[in-house]
Amino acid sequence: MNALVALCHFCELHGPRTLFCTEALHPPSPSPSSQAGAPVPGDRDRDGDREGEGLTMRANSSATQKGEMCDVMSPLRYHLSQSTNFSLFLSSQGCRSLPASHPGFVSIDDETGIRFLSHQHPRQSQLFSVVRQACVRSLSCEVCPGREGPIFFGDEQHGFVFSHTFFIKDSLARGFQRWYSIVMVAMDRIYLINSWPFLLRHLRLTIQSLQSTALKVFDNEQGVCPQRAVRMNSGFSPAVFPHQRSGNAARSLTSLTQHQNLWASLHSSFSWLLKACGSRLTEKLLEGAPTEDTLVLIERQTEQEEEMSCWEGAEGGTSKSQRPPSESELGHDFLSDDAKLDELPGPKFRSLRHLRQVLGATEFRQLVWHVLMGNQVIWRGADPGLIQSAFTVLKSLLPVGCVRSVPYSAQYEEAYKCNFLGLSPDVPIPTHVGSSEFSVLVDVSSERSCQISVLCEDDISSLYQFTISSANTQPTDRGPTLLNKLEVALSNENLSVDVVSHCLLCLKEEWMNKVKVLFKFSKVDGRGREDTQKVLALLGATGPGEEDNVRLLKFWMTGLSKTYKSHLMTAVRGGERMV
Repeated sequence: MNALVALCHFCELHGPRTLFCTEALHPPSPSPSSQAGAPVPGDRDRDGDREGEGLTMRANSSATQKGEMCDVMSPLRYHLSQSTNFSLFLSSQGCRSLPASHPGFVSIDDETGIRFLSHQHPRQSQLFSVVRQACVRSLSCEVCPGREGPIFFGDEQHGFVFSHTFFIKDSLARGFQRWYSIVMVAMDRIYLINSWPFLLRHLRLTIQSLQSTALKVFDNEQGVCPQRAVRMNSGFSPAVFPHQRSGNAARSLTSLTQHQNLWASLHSSFSWLLKACGSRLTEKLLEGAPTEDTLVLIERQTEQEEEMSCWEGAEGGTSKSQRPPSESELGHDFLSDDAKLDELPGPKFRSLRHLRQVLGATEFRQLVWHVLMGNQVIWRGADPGLIQSAFTVLKSLLPVGCVRSVPYSAQYEEAYKCNFLGLSPDVPIPTHVGSSEFSVLVDVSSERSCQISVLCEDDISSLYQFTISSANTQPTDRGPTLLNKLEVALSNENLSVDVVSHCLLCLKEEWMNKVKVLFKFSKVDGRGREDTQKVLALLGATGPGEEDNVRLLKFWMTGLSKTYKSHLMTAVRGGERMV
């Protein structure tokens, strides 16, 4: 991020002027010749004059946000180059901060080697014109109502500017105040906008410090010689008015604040601001668009936060434990319960392959078939940890948007609330559920009542007996295609558990893309049955197991994110308007 900070002033004689500017210079990349030998003293200073270094702010994780910017110099090493004639530093000219002979201020970050240079103007002519334009616009046309406060403006060619205008009390000025602004100029619009709260908070500290110091000087001067009475008693003449203005226009900010080390203090503040602003946000590489699972998780988290806010607002901060859980919170178990799985005692299923070994290949295929078809999967037993571990393994077969889980309950929950339901042993299954082909029941009974030892925790088959029952009469050995490919991977002992997990992830992404095509074709475009059949053939969903493939696609279609559906509908409507 290319950025610099500048203090600007509106002079009554010359108009907007730049008073003080701080920029960040990165160390140049080491050349092969410099790497071969020892560093030459003075090379660092000579390299600083290169035009190609730029004013890039890079992330530094060790930087912290401080409240008092003027006091923050660590871990910066502060070097103040003193001029032989320091009286010029307190010049009465209001349009100049440092005399031309003053070398300026330098702060070096020992951790990154970044140097922060401050002088009246930037060292590069190209940056001079950019800062000059930002200064003029911040003190003329780009101002907020009341002429005091923050504003954002800019373009790609001249950079983007965060500007904060403010007034400084001056007993000799017209209206008893002078107009200033602090601008941050950057080429990265998004970064600058995201830094708005941070910049506003810390720039206000600097501005308030300047204003409070100048106000004390103003009150003292008014106590000695009230200027309002002097001006009212003095004669006014158009001929002498320009001379009266010129006599008061050149009063410097140092004179207004009576701060002998004003520019050194501003250099400290601006240097820390550049360092901290570049450290608080970091860039991350995103490989492609977010997956449907990521979008659904974000939507669920947002919905849960909104529901909690509504409950707290409606019931005066009622705690979560004092109200019944909502449907989104039941579904949110996908996020929270899985993280607590390792904390539960007793044996647990570790992977799909482990579950297949315990249940057997035939029973495992039957169970997974019901999961992929969207039927309700009910586990009933006395070990909540075992049931929850089974759900964790089985949920990996589905997109996140298709999962609605109640890990363990003392009563039956209908299928529209959850497709994964854990029950205690004494909970009866309703008759309409037991006779339905859209559900499967797994009864977990203990083989022996002795204490489960640590040695046999992994041997689940010797501890429990699993009985799978369902009223479904449809054969499960034909499809869907995803299940056939998954079983090939699970039965291949040469593939590790991690490899099988990646294989499953690829299969899910493949079929989720087919779901998107089918949704666009059938739901959005509204094509007929014949055209839909052609699309299914194109997607490879026809042939053996076609009926199961279609059921899987339709079920997974319910797991598409609202963001994707909304985006698709908006794009289609926009295309229709263009036609």
